[in-house]
Amino acid sequence: MPMKKSEVEDSATLITLSDLHDPNYGTMDAELPQKDRNVFSDGVTRIDFVLVWEEPVNPLKPVETEDESSTQAIHRNWRTEFLSRLHKAGLRQEMKEVVQGKTKTVYVLLSAPWKVLCYYAEEIGLRVPLQFETTQESNWSENILQQLHIKNILAQQVPNPPLDYYTCQFRTNKLQRFLGNENTNTFFNTTQRHQILDEILSRTQYGALKRGEVGIARLISEKVFTAAYPLHETSFHCCRKGVYKMPRGPVNPESLRMRQILYQYWARFGCWKKYQPLDHIREYFGEKVALYFAWLGFYTGWLLPAAVVGFLLSLFGIWLMVTDVPAQEVCSNGDNIVMCPLCDFCTYWNLSSICYTYKAGILFDNGGTVFFSIFMSLWAVTFLEYWKRTCAVLAHKWDCSEFEESEERPRPEFTAMAPTTIRNPVTDAEEPHFPEASRCRRIVTGNMVIIIMVAVVLIFLIAIILYRSILSIIISKSQNAFFILTAGRIASLTGSVLNLVVILLLSKIYTYLAHILTKWEMHRTQTKYEDAFILKVFIFQFVNFYSSPVYIAFFKGRFVGYPGNYNMLFGVRNEDCGASGCLIELAQELLVIMVGKQVINNIQEFVFPKIKAWWNKRKIHPAHRESGANDQEGVSPWEMDYELLVCEGLFDEYLEMVLQFGFITIFVAACPLAPLFALVNNWVEIRLDAQKFVCEYRRPVAERAQDIGIWFSILQVITYLAVISNAFLIAFTSDFLPRLYYRYTTEGSLQGYIDFTLSVAPNNFTQSNMQCRYRGFRDEKGHHTPEYYNLLAIRLGFVIIFEHVVFLIGRMIDWMVPDIPEEVEIKIKREQYMAKQALAENQAT
Repeated sequence: MPMKKSEVEDSATLITLSDLHDPNYGTMDAELPQKDRNVFSDGVTRIDFVLVWEEPVNPLKPVETEDESSTQAIHRNWRTEFLSRLHKAGLRQEMKEVVQGKTKTVYVLLSAPWKVLCYYAEEIGLRVPLQFETTQESNWSENILQQLHIKNILAQQVPNPPLDYYTCQFRTNKLQRFLGNENTNTFFNTTQRHQILDEILSRTQYGALKRGEVGIARLISEKVFTAAYPLHETSFHCCRKGVYKMPRGPVNPESLRMRQILYQYWARFGCWKKYQPLDHIREYFGEKVALYFAWLGFYTGWLLPAAVVGFLLSLFGIWLMVTDVPAQEVCSNGDNIVMCPLCDFCTYWNLSSICYTYKAGILFDNGGTVFFSIFMSLWAVTFLEYWKRTCAVLAHKWDCSEFEESEERPRPEFTAMAPTTIRNPVTDAEEPHFPEASRCRRIVTGNMVIIIMVAVVLIFLIAIILYRSILSIIISKSQNAFFILTAGRIASLTGSVLNLVVILLLSKIYTYLAHILTKWEMHRTQTKYEDAFILKVFIFQFVNFYSSPVYIAFFKGRFVGYPGNYNMLFGVRNEDCGASGCLIELAQELLVIMVGKQVINNIQEFVFPKIKAWWNKRKIHPAHRESGANDQEGVSPWEMDYELLVCEGLFDEYLEMVLQFGFITIFVAACPLAPLFALVNNWVEIRLDAQKFVCEYRRPVAERAQDIGIWFSILQVITYLAVISNAFLIAFTSDFLPRLYYRYTTEGSLQGYIDFTLSVAPNNFTQSNMQCRYRGFRDEKGHHTPEYYNLLAIRLGFVIIFEHVVFLIGRMIDWMVPDIPEEVEIKIKREQYMAKQALAENQAT
């Protein structure tokens, strides 16, 4: 039964400093090959976390207003109370001050003694080693190359590979059972110490609990502190020009620290053709970051066959541009065919004027389109199945196989803010609880915001449609013959660019709203919190990015009417496809949005961090430091890391790649070159992201994860949508089925196909004896011909057969490829057995 949480502030001391007699608790390992500067002034006490705030040099100087004075006083009290509670929790503190002009920057160095580490390690369920694991893992491409006896140019020897262990959750009373228990200084690794400090900082109060005055994140948002971060390894340093350097002279690779190894063997662009050192990434940044790079590398590797096939089909399309019979008819006999105006103010035009654009359309719309659509649909299914296997192997190797089910604890913010507690029926322990009814009401409110924002996107889509129509009319009225002939193309291209700008602006606004709504919903665990946030943003982004391509692919030109009876929207004639059809417009839209977004993102990821880092160094670099602040060794590690950028998580990185996955699967029938563009982008993306994490970001707190979370479910949904989308694209947007039908009903030749696809305008449309043609299957009265209904039946039948065949083959692949390899299942059972043996209570006690 839920119980109301006590509102009495907890002032109990978990660990008293007087109990910490061992002077070696929290010290650095003396056997490390390079001197570490991440220590207190005594030279031995290890720095686990740093808190920073800035204040005027002269605190007695009067401020401008009474409100500012009151705010500063409140912040000072909150800061004092927070640091006091950290001291009561057993954390050691050392304060450093750096003065620059009129601003003083205060650094609070935090270190957790051994007893604090043990208490919280057991509290949050950290896993520690029981026994060495000697099995060597390899990846799929390495195995294939080895079987083919081909030299593997992707492999590289990375020094100091992290050891693999059988592990289980830490228990203080079973300390002797764990490996490394004889050395308390190195028993918990660096990332585990960071996790413990982050847990303490996130759940420590500094004010009234009912007002949510809990945790370092709230203090930073209130600008009480300006930063809180763990330190990077400092033997990997940068000069003032921002050039990262290895130690000078000949260096033994085994003596390098982890950050140096990651830069030398991963973050440099020279490593573009090498495997990523995933175990090293996991050791330094944690499982969540390592799983992202593992997925990105796996996805990029699988893009290679898709890019090769798409490129070959594009070459096939180029050959068809020269030999295609309908294209020859358009270019040679098009002068004899007068086409009806494409808009109310447009003029009549000759079919031969679209000779080049018609040939360009054949590049994307040909017989290979069907094959490539089926290929990419099965590629996506197979890719996800084999990623599940790879993820299972990594999750077991990194001890995360049961993280979400049994190990994940409530978020510290949820623990502090939950109004009640409830007894867990499994563990019989009191846990924080938030009523489901209240959460459901908040989720419904959040969904209403999503619906409103989706409506805003659709409004902008309609506005862009009207923009293209109106711009076409304006350009058509010009006196320049070139502009008159290309009015539709200019309007379409500028509309695509405008659409991209609107997409990027709306994305920023909605992401901010989604953060606020998800925090308000009070999700229990970090996984549920992130899944809710991701789902909100992705639904919006899906509509935001894909609404325009979906409109062009399935709606544009469908409701135009016919000459003499055109349909209108807000007094403007409904938008029709360009002279060369909608598929080439869809390809253009995809290239503008997909490639344009990739180029903009890569520029942002390469240029903006460097500009921000340069500005931070100019703003933060001290002109004067207090005496004794490591002057002899230059700038201190906490100052160097304070100059770096804040790591904002992996959401934007995943979102970029998942949207790209949608473009290369949902609309691949319109652009076979999309996988090639994605492959080139991802090769660059991996190194840009690696450089950001190693060189330009403050070190993030390592987070555990079992998989890539809800992103995998989103990828599965995209795969299903891709099958349906490509079926309708081929059936209703492409010329594949009309050409096939014409071949079947004639002698197998496409001679006369152009005339077959054009209808004659009704007599009441033209004011003179001129006869014009338009695309469609109608008679001279505007009624649909029998061919129209025959083709409609064929198209619907094709959609049903296509999606049933692809889904059936995909299900067979799913059935044939087990989610977890057999050897991993055996290892999991072995580890569970060893954990029970190691932690079994002695029968005599």
